[in-house]
Amino acid sequence: MALKFGTSGVRGLVSDMTDRECCLYTLAFLRYVKTGSSPRAVALAGDHRKSTPRILKAAAFAAQQEGLEVDYCGLVPTPAVTVQGLKLRIPSIMVTGSHIPEDRNGIKYNMPWGEVLKTDEQEISLRYRDLAELEAELIRNGTSAFTGEGGLKPELEFELGRENPAARQDYVDRIVSFFTEGCLEGMKVVFYQHSCVSRRILPEILERLGAKLVEVGWSDTFVPVDTEAVQDAERLAEWVVEHGADALVTADGDGDRPLVVDEKGKVVRGDVLGILVADYLEADSVSVPVSCNTALEQSVRFVNVDRTRIGSPYVIESMLNAVEAGYKRVVGYEANGGFLTATDLTREHAAESLSALPTRDAALPIVALLDMSLRRGQPISSLVSSLPARFTVSGLLRGIPAETGKAVVEGFRKESGKKVSKVFGKSFGAFQGMDCTDGARITFSTGDIVHLRPSGNAPEFRCYSESSSEARATELNRTALDIIRAALESSLLP
Repeated sequence: MALKFGTSGVRGLVSDMTDRECCLYTLAFLRYVKTGSSPRAVALAGDHRKSTPRILKAAAFAAQQEGLEVDYCGLVPTPAVTVQGLKLRIPSIMVTGSHIPEDRNGIKYNMPWGEVLKTDEQEISLRYRDLAELEAELIRNGTSAFTGEGGLKPELEFELGRENPAARQDYVDRIVSFFTEGCLEGMKVVFYQHSCVSRRILPEILERLGAKLVEVGWSDTFVPVDTEAVQDAERLAEWVVEHGADALVTADGDGDRPLVVDEKGKVVRGDVLGILVADYLEADSVSVPVSCNTALEQSVRFVNVDRTRIGSPYVIESMLNAVEAGYKRVVGYEANGGFLTATDLTREHAAESLSALPTRDAALPIVALLDMSLRRGQPISSLVSSLPARFTVSGLLRGIPAETGKAVVEGFRKESGKKVSKVFGKSFGAFQGMDCTDGARITFSTGDIVHLRPSGNAPEFRCYSESSSEARATELNRTALDIIRAALESSLLP
């Protein structure tokens, strides 16, 4: 089984995401949906990867096999197709690999009431295995709908049909109606277009709210923008300075993770952005993964804070628990900046309340931060500096198989302080403790933190570091990655 669920849907190499595999997983998902509802249709959308149109057709073929209409929403952000599904109470599907390289892709599934959670993934995987066994029999009998290479047979190929513009428009209107008309007047914003599926949608939102936009960096080829490990920070900073802008904003490939650069050209970390946006929205409960900046607790701005394993399904489960506990303004965010809401939110002078959207979104945090900056008369850099002095940096090693990464983390867990002292002691000092909620989050006596974790959906090994100064956090991250790389090459790890 080449494809599998990671932290955000089913993902794999494009070569492994054959029409057959994508169809079987989608059939498994839709049949699972039918155990709890009776949908008449499924909302479908995708990103700008070259492989996306083919995978969209495979997913649509599966929907037709299940007797469902396909509400094709076009190439729109993940939160947009999710909003469409929630509005119509139908399942929704987004074909995207998010921020990972173009040789990979993925499919993200949403139930009619929200994002697929971990328990749902297990049930879908069980149904996939049953369908795969049936498909093997069809292949043996020569009655499969797919070729030997796994492609849909030519006589069964079809077009997706006309795009329904409702998902795009509803997503735009949802944000615009929550903020005061003209609230961003006087603000100059650079929008980095690249290959983001939001590259026409986010500019429309910002311009309708009054911002003056400068659009840069359009790309006809896919650019894997990772909002947790920004690779072109210098170029982004140059654009801000060149245009004398108050900020630069963009999102990742599928438009659910924001990237903000302040007026000085510095990237605003997603987990710092999340604190400011949660404060702006007057949240009383905030759910975040264990990897997020501890300035959240140190800021003492929120009644309830809950830390989870990494991945939006865990954050959503935590938010739902907070709603059940009686909290009224429940939000969550991730280190990548994706912002989630579990309750409807209201604002003074807003035309409409903001309906709950328990999946990652990039538009809400971007607009909220810009509005916060104008309302308080403070540049973004000043808002960031108002938080406790805790700085986080993330980096990664590419080409590290998931199993190797898991073995590295397991080695630290088993030997705890002994292994940490052996590998990191000379560079980072005395071991103080380890949080194994997700990966190995190691705290040293200096208060510095190094968090090691293999990616859930790509051959990458991530390292998050946190310290009381940005320079120290950067040094920690670089040194930790160098140590892990050298240890792997010398077989000191796992």
